[in-house]
Amino acid sequence: MALKLYPIGIQTFERIRKEDKLYIDKTEYIYRMAHTSGTYFFLGRPRRFGKSLLVTTMQSYFEGKKELFKGLAIENLEKEWTEYPVLHFDMSGGKHMDKEQLEEYLDYRLQEEEKKWGITKPVKGANNRLIDLINTAYEKSGKQVVVLIDEYDAPMLDVVHEKEQLDMLRNMMRNFYSPLKYSEAKLRFVFLTGITKFSQVSIFSELNNIINISMNDEYAGICGITKEELLTQMSEDIDELAKSQELTREETIAELKENYDGYHFSAKSPDVYNPFSLLNCFSTREFGAYWFSSGTPTYLIKMMRKFKVMPTNISRMYAKSSAFDAPTENMTAITPLLYQSGYLTIKGYDKFSKLYTLDLPNKEIKVGLFESLLPNYLEGMFAQNGDVAIAQMSVLIRQDNMDGALQLLQTFLGTVPYCNVTNYEGHYQQMLYIIFSLLTGYVVDVEVHTPKGRLDIVMLTHTRLYIIELKLNKNAQAALQQINLKNYAQRFALCGKPVSKVGINFDSSTGNIEDWVIEE
Repeated sequence: MALKLYPIGIQTFERIRKEDKLYIDKTEYIYRMAHTSGTYFFLGRPRRFGKSLLVTTMQSYFEGKKELFKGLAIENLEKEWTEYPVLHFDMSGGKHMDKEQLEEYLDYRLQEEEKKWGITKPVKGANNRLIDLINTAYEKSGKQVVVLIDEYDAPMLDVVHEKEQLDMLRNMMRNFYSPLKYSEAKLRFVFLTGITKFSQVSIFSELNNIINISMNDEYAGICGITKEELLTQMSEDIDELAKSQELTREETIAELKENYDGYHFSAKSPDVYNPFSLLNCFSTREFGAYWFSSGTPTYLIKMMRKFKVMPTNISRMYAKSSAFDAPTENMTAITPLLYQSGYLTIKGYDKFSKLYTLDLPNKEIKVGLFESLLPNYLEGMFAQNGDVAIAQMSVLIRQDNMDGALQLLQTFLGTVPYCNVTNYEGHYQQMLYIIFSLLTGYVVDVEVHTPKGRLDIVMLTHTRLYIIELKLNKNAQAALQQINLKNYAQRFALCGKPVSKVGINFDSSTGNIEDWVIEE
């Protein structure tokens, strides 16, 4: 049997079903949500995680298009197939806009819906027009109205770091969404998706009965592809990829897991794979960084600068849900944005302390994030051959040739135009941490505690453990003496691998490695 084509770039359920492309069945979740006592629902998920497809699936369901659901879970669950009037607003096109542009965009979106309901002379004001739309749809159909708003926060995300602009656009969107509360009696179902939770948009501050399912165990697998879905609904795709990559099925599954798995959206979430990366990987038959290369949001990098985020801080941490499932505009740390954007995810939960463990989801995110951060630690002048140099370093370290790797790094850093004198040892520690973290498959940690002090960097490869101490404007021998004097190696005596001690000295006037010494 031929494999179904992948719906890459297609977010419309009706089109996917009519063209018989691959669809991972999420309809049981929709039935469940539509048959609870709630009316208003919000789901937050990272970009390209299938939110728009979910919304268009809901649209087809509430429009009663039973024929599109043949063979899916909901076919056996739904007995009535009532046709409701549906208002669907996709706000994803409202990015990078000022006040006037956003007003025009809302006008355009409202016009689309007004045409469907025969409104030729709309009233003034976006909120009044939405009230009118709901009333007209309700009266003409004789049924309560369904309102679906995809990426409700898109107009605000890009200005999250600019308070004045954020306040202005947020007030506009608050005004636009306000009828959703006012018209409650005429609404059957309201569903919003987004990346972040803006508390001061009316939907959250005024609608006290909105159900946020973003961290609900019951809906943890509603977007993305769960491990079970991958192994059952995409089993043949795995076999084809394995054949193409000349790997066993088990090796292929392990490779997919390392690169694209690792997302958890609640305390008891199943393993969730990134759907965009997974489908692209199956389509091209290559393990690439698809989600990350599709664009790092500018707002994220700007917010990381605003909060002065150190790369070493983007790693395993412990937090209460209030610290990361928090309104974006009230953030006192970068954690909520990293979690909501998909760069951190839940890796564990302790029900007694109610503490969540957060960490980078997988290899694709770790490599992609550090690659986008590296230019900041090379004065914004990251040479184009940086990824090549790092790949070559990885090969040398895998061959236990740390000396060759440091020579290569010294040569590479010598090609980077250097502007500012950095008399701060931590800067070089962060830079090396990023570079070593980009070396394939190695465990890297900084400021590692030992009985006699803290080590700058520790790196565990497949064959050996490296203890690395840095100095600035001194000499490498002084760094090595510190390792030996404080007997740092003893702390790792039981690691089961040979230990190499590496002293590195940087020169702040050149921003490069001056000398190094390695002791086995």
